[in-house]
Amino acid sequence: MAFPGARARVWAAAARAAQRGHRVENAGESPSPEPAGRRAALYVHWPYCEKRCSYCNFNKYIPRRVEEAAMQKCLVTEAQTLLRLSGVQWVESVFFGGGTPSLASPHTVAAVLEAVAQTAHLPADSEVTLEANPTSAPGSRLAEFGAAGVNRLSIGLQSLDDTELRLLGRTHSACDALRTLAEARRLFPGRVSVDLMLGLPAQKVGPWLGQLQELLHHCDDHLSLYQLSLERGTALFAQVQRGTLPAPDPELAAEMYQRGRAVLREAGFHQYEVSNFARNGAGGHTREARIQTLEPDNWMKEVMLFGHGTRKRVPLGRLELLEEVLALGLRTDVGITHQHWQQFEPQLTLWDVFGANKEVQELLERGLLQLDHRGLRCSWEGLAVLDSLLLTLLPQLQEAWQQRTPSPVPGG
Repeated sequence: MAFPGARARVWAAAARAAQRGHRVENAGESPSPEPAGRRAALYVHWPYCEKRCSYCNFNKYIPRRVEEAAMQKCLVTEAQTLLRLSGVQWVESVFFGGGTPSLASPHTVAAVLEAVAQTAHLPADSEVTLEANPTSAPGSRLAEFGAAGVNRLSIGLQSLDDTELRLLGRTHSACDALRTLAEARRLFPGRVSVDLMLGLPAQKVGPWLGQLQELLHHCDDHLSLYQLSLERGTALFAQVQRGTLPAPDPELAAEMYQRGRAVLREAGFHQYEVSNFARNGAGGHTREARIQTLEPDNWMKEVMLFGHGTRKRVPLGRLELLEEVLALGLRTDVGITHQHWQQFEPQLTLWDVFGANKEVQELLERGLLQLDHRGLRCSWEGLAVLDSLLLTLLPQLQEAWQQRTPSPVPGG
């Protein structure tokens, strides 16, 4: 369930696993086995920014003037329309992303939340997260978002080095970021997450670890580490292609990530997902993909005509659903329990799919995966290389699905 320019959503505050602008789901952290649409985690997209960052290819626009009254009306209309069409009865969480949603009026956020609460049950303790950029979120404005119903903030800090921030095209300084972070923590104690990027061109391990150590003196109990992805069509990609910037070194990026994980673990953070770390406890079978109209003006026209801006609905097949259960489940520290898997596929067990495969056995022997009476999960070492593990696991799932010849579950 989502709105204009929505992204494929993995629930973890500001997850960046997929490019915004394509897939929309009634989904939370992992696919729900409940009837279609009964529960949903909503993603609401604010498509406007003050400036396009040099690395970003998300669905965003730099307008001369935003007709916010029209945008607010369309967000409210589509929220109600899609909730009703999807049969959603219970909204577990709402995430305002972008773009730069902290540029929106708090009244717009309040109007959307009110519309959701009028159409479905929105519990008082539901997590309502807003992505905020330091330059668009002074303390007074953050307080207004809190009054509007936001109870968690995701701060797009990205770096504590002003040279790196300029390289990324960010409009804030490191000082701005720390000031906003301090104000956010005062207003939303225990409910502020921050993003830190790694693997930038010419970035070195030591100075980056220094940034991370510095951030630990200022951050709350949730922190995300994201590796820069050079996307075609961005300014940073063009600079690297022209040779005006060195290409990021993947080996250095891998070292940053591994050493960063170790620093965070030493500081008491638990890695509950590939990119996400928390401490102190922070942190239906039928599903479909929706293709939304991206460009805001065209989207608003469609909402005013039809009540929503959905161009296409694509039901997910059972194999596609299992692939999502596998890929999303293994991103977490819990992994996939046998009970959870059997809610989606009662005949083909995890043992059936992976228990006898030689390549999977090698991953188990190397300590990257664990398959036992609890289920299938990554080890701490395996979580760092999940993408490479999926290159083995997904084809094996597809092959087992085609054969459909379950074997007995081993004892123990």
